[in-house]
Amino acid sequence: MIQIYTDGGCSGNPGPGGWAYIIIRNERLGMRNEGENNREPVPITENWGAERSTTNNRMELMAVIAALETLARTGPPDEKVAVITDSQYVQKGMTLWVHDWKKKGWKTSGKEPVKNQDLWQRLDTLASGFSIDWVWVKGHAGDKFNEYCDDLTQKAIASNR
Repeated sequence: MIQIYTDGGCSGNPGPGGWAYIIIRNERLGMRNEGENNREPVPITENWGAERSTTNNRMELMAVIAALETLARTGPPDEKVAVITDSQYVQKGMTLWVHDWKKKGWKTSGKEPVKNQDLWQRLDTLASGFSIDWVWVKGHAGDKFNEYCDDLTQKAIASNR
């Protein structure tokens, strides 16, 4: 399995924003063997980016889009992909909301246009080329790779100030 950790954020909302991702391959291909019972995942790639004026939700979406675009460049992997995010907006959007939005012509249940529709459509198209589990983790709760992604996101935001 390929794991993608993502994060996005802003300083102010809207304000200078940043996103980051880390891609990790499963234990067969991406583990550093440090003893039989002490195997640690090894990131295979990471990246971050920034925008001068944006929103937190747009940055959360951009993190996943950028990661999937990276994977797509080499062709969709045969393995399942787990997108691990601390954004319920992204996780619920892809597992609960996007199907209804598409059926309703990209309108919400309140018949309003979906916010960030351009990025949702881009993400939906990219995601269709992969077998993805969308996993939510609590942010700032000690998950090593989620915390590292947050650090990269903060670095991206700082690059805009």
